[in-house]
Amino acid sequence: MGYPMALNLRKGLDDSHTVLICDVSSDALTRFQHDAKNHGPVDIIKSGYEAIQRADTVITMLPDSNAVKKVYLDPTSGILAGAESALKSDDSKAAGKLTMECGTIETSTILEVAKATSESPASSHLTFVDAPVSGGPMGAQDGTLAFMAGMNNKDVYPRVKGYLSHMGKPDAIFLCGDIGAGTAFKVINNYLSAITSLAASEALNIGTKMGLDVSLLTDVINVSGGQCWVTSKSNPVPGIQANVPSSRDYEGGFRIELCRKVLGMGSELAEMVGARTILDKPTLQAFDEAMGDERYKGKDARVVYKWLNESERK
Repeated sequence: MGYPMALNLRKGLDDSHTVLICDVSSDALTRFQHDAKNHGPVDIIKSGYEAIQRADTVITMLPDSNAVKKVYLDPTSGILAGAESALKSDDSKAAGKLTMECGTIETSTILEVAKATSESPASSHLTFVDAPVSGGPMGAQDGTLAFMAGMNNKDVYPRVKGYLSHMGKPDAIFLCGDIGAGTAFKVINNYLSAITSLAASEALNIGTKMGLDVSLLTDVINVSGGQCWVTSKSNPVPGIQANVPSSRDYEGGFRIELCRKVLGMGSELAEMVGARTILDKPTLQAFDEAMGDERYKGKDARVVYKWLNESERK
């Protein structure tokens, strides 16, 4: 998702901005330079350390907590180390730095990075924001993502929204509260989305097994009480909607493994705050069973429809 997000950012900014790109894939970097060549200057950098040295704003889209800790906290290549070095060499170069992590990362890691930022010698010059996204790869490509931002320094929100508006819908960028609130909003949203993916798949599979017109059933659901994002925007039944993962053999969407991960994060959050839940455990079990089958492994999460359709009732 980071690739189309960065490309949309480059397209949205004027030529006075240079976009610095960093990725573990050299092929992705080469491809990005080609795709962005008519949209403004692009430079390749090697680390978060270099990024914060050269840029006023660093936006990261990382896959997991280990990557976040490496990029932000590594004492030699990390963003914080780079900010502290910039402060030592030239106070004016360190002023007003903004960093944003847009992945869906465990709250404990976000708070760890926030704490390290607040305790850093560069803390007065550096703001850390958690701004996870919703909308999946299709939203990243279309520039229609939703962002849920958390920050302790609310004064930077207009600046944050200005950058995020190039990658998402301006009316779907939310200031959710202090640092960590954006992640909590995202996790709760994904908790509901994951459960809805299974529930919608179950409902549509009932219609399929009954021999109903599932396209018409979808139309009825989408103007009735069962309407949800899954039925209206990413229908799990192949052929009902064009250009959605189910119509591409469930490729190119939000992988079931990631969906299971974020549902687990929501379940852990519920346990942490003492909220009673019912649906998370059976949904996690369903995802685990589907993921364990090579036919569905690595596919978009809505492949649970196919898993249900091809399974025997127990």
